[in-house]
Amino acid sequence: MAKTALKKPNKAEKPKVALILQGGGALGAYHIGAYQALQEAGYEPDWLSGISIGAINACILAGNAPEDRLGKLEMLWQEISRPGLDGFLFEGEMRRLYNQFSYLGAVMLGQPNFWQPRFPSPLLLSEMLPQQASYCDTAAMLATLERLANFDLINQQTTRLSLGATKVTTGELVFFDNHRQKIGPEHVLASGSLPPGFPATEVDGELYWDGGCVSNTPLDAIFDDEESASGHTLIFMVDLWDAHGLPPNNMGNVSWRQKQIMYASRSRQNICAVASKHNQRRALHQMAKASPAAAAKVSSDLHLHKHNEQATFDIVHLIYHPASDQIADSDAEFSRTSIEERRAAGYSDMQGALEDASWRRYRRPSSVGTAVHTVRQGEVRSACPT
Repeated sequence: MAKTALKKPNKAEKPKVALILQGGGALGAYHIGAYQALQEAGYEPDWLSGISIGAINACILAGNAPEDRLGKLEMLWQEISRPGLDGFLFEGEMRRLYNQFSYLGAVMLGQPNFWQPRFPSPLLLSEMLPQQASYCDTAAMLATLERLANFDLINQQTTRLSLGATKVTTGELVFFDNHRQKIGPEHVLASGSLPPGFPATEVDGELYWDGGCVSNTPLDAIFDDEESASGHTLIFMVDLWDAHGLPPNNMGNVSWRQKQIMYASRSRQNICAVASKHNQRRALHQMAKASPAAAAKVSSDLHLHKHNEQATFDIVHLIYHPASDQIADSDAEFSRTSIEERRAAGYSDMQGALEDASWRRYRRPSSVGTAVHTVRQGEVRSACPT
């Protein structure tokens, strides 16, 4: 993989760095390359936040020393994939066929060190334990996490780790955070327990599903925390779903396009909601200085999080744009060929974002606290949602 030397930030100019890793199953190999580019450029994360496969990748990063992180992340993806016909260069329809067979292999055989299909099929059973109500068993991932991540290191809080999961009984999105509780492999697995494929995971007597059931974009964990009360936080949000795409021309592409839109639209709404609310609070803070009486008439909801109204955030929203040979179930297609392609795309895209460094040159009014820099297919667009 070719490397381009980038100027590393010195300690005086380096902001707090947060890396947000979104869910998307096998598409999460994109995270490997994105992290590699960040590490090479000197932007080692101070805070990692993830959901689903993003939580698993974030756990591996937080659970290892910086010099070991990339190697352990590579090891994870090597262990959860199978060797295939990876020396052959398939193109077009042959490549789609290859991807389809890879996916069918995952459905029938599972993925090593990750999950295996249940037998007999749960569809044949009228009742079972909630922890077993799924098509697959994910117990193998617990052992994988314990082997590749040092949970003692995670709980030393050297790097902050926040993992989003959905409480099954209430539908509430909650965050497991190593600054508030002791994190174990069950917390990570809970964040990636996507039904109906994967079963709910029990944590402290409660059952949890994948955080993506509610939101695939764990921004709230950072914006609503008192550690973000001051200074500048540079947030790299690695998104595995692109809202932009061509009209589908077959039923497989219809399913793929529907899945992209479903996840990507929620990400976009979440980013805009979080950023605009912070900008409104910042504007209200300035209004209060000039006219306390006028500020008091503004909706009380904007007064709820006064701790971060003077902080500034730059969200670099990096969006994965998959190749045209992807199948509708690419998020469950773990061939090593596809993993390497996704990793290479993440590396290239993040390098482009770092070379552009739009957060350094973008000028915003003093009343604006959050700017969003969207990076898609090499193009960067900056805006301040209000």
